Amino acid sequence: MMDLGLTDLSALLSGGLVGLTLAVVGGGGSILAVPLLLYVVGMKNPHMAIGTSALAVSVNAFANLIAHSRAGNVKWPCAVVFGLSGVAGAFVGSTLGKLVDGQKLLFVFGLVMVAVALAMLRPRQPEGDPNVRINPAIAVRLVVIGLLTGLLAGFFGIGGGFLIVPGIMLGSGMAMLNAVGSSLFSVGAFGLTTAVSYAWDGLVDWRVAGEFIAGGIGGGIAGLAFAQRLATRKGLLNRVFAGLVLTVAAYVLWRSSAAWI
Repeated sequence: MMDLGLTDLSALLSGGLVGLTLAVVGGGGSILAVPLLLYVVGMKNPHMAIGTSALAVSVNAFANLIAHSRAGNVKWPCAVVFGLSGVAGAFVGSTLGKLVDGQKLLFVFGLVMVAVALAMLRPRQPEGDPNVRINPAIAVRLVVIGLLTGLLAGFFGIGGGFLIVPGIMLGSGMAMLNAVGSSLFSVGAFGLTTAVSYAWDGLVDWRVAGEFIAGGIGGGIAGLAFAQRLATRKGLLNRVFAGLVLTVAAYVLWRSSAAWI
């Protein structure tokens, strides 16, 4: 049995790593939360790791949302329509995810990690309308895309930032900076919905979640300062991180592949 002190330290450091990567490379950083909880912190139940990760990602997203809102980066009408639509999808997705064998779910999660890494390698285009206003046509598109995105986020217990940012841009036509800020409302809402669903079945480790969140806040603060120094190397950082995610994905796929044999 793992020593409790070592578990606490592992949770803090793992949360710090996720917070650091989120601050430095942006969307996609939280994809490491589940593998870290399983293979570093030492959780045995994949569903417990997913529920705990969802709670930690939600709290960190809402914390970052405050800063973006103060900076005027959040288009609240679009963010709320997309987020509330996605909550329904996240509830359905999390319910379905709990019905799937943990190791099989991890295998598919590994495939999602590969998709995240490849998405991060694609250059983000800054086009878009920074003055966009919601209208009926935009609202319908945001509802449809939000439902689908929430379904995937809930099923895998991920923040889904790598899906939400392009989804909001596709649905509304807003600028990248606004999409990044607005996406945090959905990341937080989807994560909270998933966490509540898993907590209802006792699949959240509250102590580890608290330590993971505390580490994430510290890592995020350090990451913001680090990101400013490396702003000119953002493309290189994205490629390095994508390589790390691919490596972890290969490990997750290898560890969980026995479930399909």
